[in-house]
Amino acid sequence: MESDWLLETERLRLRPVTMDDAGLMLAVWNDPAFIQNVADRGIRTAEQARDAIAAGAAKLFADYGYGPYCLSLKSNGKLIGICGLFRRDHLDDPDIGFSLLPDYRSQGYAGEAAIEVVRYARDNLGIGRLTAIVSPNNAPSIGLIEKLGLRFERAVTMPGDDEEISLYSVALQG
Repeated sequence: MESDWLLETERLRLRPVTMDDAGLMLAVWNDPAFIQNVADRGIRTAEQARDAIAAGAAKLFADYGYGPYCLSLKSNGKLIGICGLFRRDHLDDPDIGFSLLPDYRSQGYAGEAAIEVVRYARDNLGIGRLTAIVSPNNAPSIGLIEKLGLRFERAVTMPGDDEEISLYSVALQG
């Protein structure tokens, strides 16, 4: 396995998001489905994307040893999206999140990556409980979250938001 790739699946390689991934993150953050189902982060330039990576992904990896991972096709090296673990001040446990670029949805890539990220969280990071937050209207993501074994726990409102979203959870250890 190449040294910068942390995880592999049948069709994918996963590695931590770095400052060099500003282009990918800009595409993810400005994808209409991401804006509709997650948020409009207001990030429109590569410089803003690098700043957001420094404050987000890079800080997560530095502080917790995990964060979002870039997904790359083994067949051609193309970056197709992200899947990873996040830590939010207002949630008790890490949460899993994923977002694929439009051309790569509905092909099983998100599930393939998410299964590997959950396995890594449990077996390598020793995470005991994993959560996911999702818009109650995002049926495809809810389907994948449930496939991973997470179950609806409660509605939550994130700081600065007015609308409730759904919190799902699963025990990974004992």
